[in-house]
Amino acid sequence: MTTADRHQALREALVAAAERAIASEGLAGLKAREIAREAGCALGAIYTIFPDLDALVLTANARTLAAIDAELSAALVADPAKSADPAAQLADLAAAYLDYATRNRRRWDALFAHRMAEGREVPEWYRARQTELFRHLETPLAALCPGLSAAERAVLARSLFSAVHGVVSLGLDQKLSPMPPQVLREQTRSLAAILAKSLEQCRQA
Repeated sequence: MTTADRHQALREALVAAAERAIASEGLAGLKAREIAREAGCALGAIYTIFPDLDALVLTANARTLAAIDAELSAALVADPAKSADPAAQLADLAAAYLDYATRNRRRWDALFAHRMAEGREVPEWYRARQTELFRHLETPLAALCPGLSAAERAVLARSLFSAVHGVVSLGLDQKLSPMPPQVLREQTRSLAAILAKSLEQCRQA
């Protein structure tokens, strides 16, 4: 095995260990010493692969983003009959996002709980990975609002994502009132449907 192969194998072991720690205990469970032990390496070996723990967390979180991306993709193709119904697509995407967050609560929480060390910015590659999620919303938005420019559609996609995320976050945290899972799911789909209905005016204008 070459040095590059060993580094790649260690990188994979470290990221997998970080993912398991986050899934089990959230970000609070991600301890460098435990990650090294589980990956079968010395503590210092972590920093031959990653410059710091922030980089390891971002890499693990990027895999969570990829998993959400796959879930949203599946939601769009699950029912081909809905391909001509952008409102139904938005509702399905909202429900898929909620479903992932519900099943993978700690991994989902870690996406929003992680904070970079003071004075440091989230790297561009990670921001790009976050932005890729919004493309799923842009497909139905293009049908609802064909007159929007690509830039305007991208901004609207972020706004819609933020609205759905807010409902999901408050619902899962039970911040406002107890919210049974099925009620939260219906509420999330209803929000998407209401937003789609208001956007229908774009197409009619």
